[in-house]
Amino acid sequence: MKLPAILFYCLAITLSAAEAPLIRVKVSSKYTIALSGIGGADGDTLRKDLTLSGYFNLASGADAEFAAKMSGEQGVVTDQGGKIVLSKNYGGSGRARIHKFADDIVETITGNPGIASSKIAFVASRTGKKEIYTCDADGSNLVQLTRDGAIAVSPNLSADGRSLLYTGYQSGYADVYRIELGSGSRSRIMKYPGTNSGATFSPNGGSIAVTLSKDGNPELYVTGSGGGGARRLTRTPGVESSPTWSPDGNEIIYSSDDGGTPQLYRIAAGGGTPQRLSTGFSYNTEPQWSPDGKKVVFNTRSGGSFTVAVLDLAAGGVRTLGEGEDPVWGADSRHILCAGGGSLILLDTQTSTRTTLVGGVGKISEPTWSR
Repeated sequence: MKLPAILFYCLAITLSAAEAPLIRVKVSSKYTIALSGIGGADGDTLRKDLTLSGYFNLASGADAEFAAKMSGEQGVVTDQGGKIVLSKNYGGSGRARIHKFADDIVETITGNPGIASSKIAFVASRTGKKEIYTCDADGSNLVQLTRDGAIAVSPNLSADGRSLLYTGYQSGYADVYRIELGSGSRSRIMKYPGTNSGATFSPNGGSIAVTLSKDGNPELYVTGSGGGGARRLTRTPGVESSPTWSPDGNEIIYSSDDGGTPQLYRIAAGGGTPQRLSTGFSYNTEPQWSPDGKKVVFNTRSGGSFTVAVLDLAAGGVRTLGEGEDPVWGADSRHILCAGGGSLILLDTQTSTRTTLVGGVGKISEPTWSR
């Protein structure tokens, strides 16, 4: 039974932050929030995190619907009536605790996951070679991860942001490497004959979907987390690429040119008959399944430019969001990262706001985003 909006509102505000998110019904598109006791770099980080979330406008004093403050390690959020809706200890120092506070504010007030604590990786050509870089979700803390001096492409972060897969050509061939970001350790996990490319972690990290040509034609396979036990899913004369997992890990969507031009297909992760997805476009590549399971973002092409498009899996409708390449979803299923004009761009699908996160590192491509 659907509750009237006013009753839902009343029920929501009676729940403590420990019991459930404080999900409020909004007439306007954003909440107003005031910050106090959070100055300097921490204040700047929190303001940017909340602004990039798309859910908040910064306000001051009694005009704000919410107030956030940090006293020592304690982060507190109150509503306009002074009721505490979030109170939590954020130990340690540095940006990570502020990102976590921002994500907790977003989830407590809106019921949606935040993106501030997530990690990003992408390919950039600043050194003259394609290498992989990482940064925070706001574009800060930029680090060059690989220094292979060869081509490093197709990065993919695990959902928890602790591991990264990529295709490297150090051996002269396209092999798949895995890096543990905490320790920096790296291992080559796939060196099958032919091409090994586009490796993608399953949501739980226990499996990898990848394109391999070890049997002659580039086909879609699923392997274990260490790259072994490759199991073939497709058998076509075309080229299969860009696999993306459903949130429950039971299905995979990928691109294939088996029909002449690249189209999107959906297949069970255990194998079976692929089903073509209707997009209305003759060119469809780089799909990625949204974390909420409802949408797939992908690239289509008209002339020489790439457009970001979103397919609603239930309704079948497609929405285009402007130019951009290699789109990927954030944890909130609202924001998309894409490459364009030599920059890494954050695209808000609800407001159509485009924010440049990173630039000045050569040509950027193939972003990947943790959850």
